[in-house]
Amino acid sequence: MIVKNIKTGGRFEEIGAYSRVKRVGPFVFVAGTTAIEPSGRLHAPGDTEAQSRYIFKRIEAAMAEVGASLQHVVRTRAYFTDMTTAAEFVRVHGEIFKGIDPVTCGVEAGLTMDGMMIEIEADALILDKNGGFDIQ
Repeated sequence: MIVKNIKTGGRFEEIGAYSRVKRVGPFVFVAGTTAIEPSGRLHAPGDTEAQSRYIFKRIEAAMAEVGASLQHVVRTRAYFTDMTTAAEFVRVHGEIFKGIDPVTCGVEAGLTMDGMMIEIEADALILDKNGGFDIQ
């Protein structure tokens, strides 16, 4: 059975002893991901739509490292600093996941940096071509 942990250099990954993405057999879990750029700068402060797009690109890249894609996503969770901006996330989510239709939810929460509007988690399930578990 495949077990893979991928760290992407997030500012809390080493201190908190966690991975950005973990695959256990056919199950893939992506930790809460924000719009922090590799430089440490926040991408598009105050812009939920731009941050959502940036975060989904980060999630997609992390998932690829364990053999998964956005097509495998079954659940997303979004944490907002301001729920009045949730519609911006919903539009982006709708574009990215059209035809995939994972379940999702949104919660208002305090995030770690001024201007940080959203944090997103994703869970995925990798099935083989016959719809069975891809447990390699």
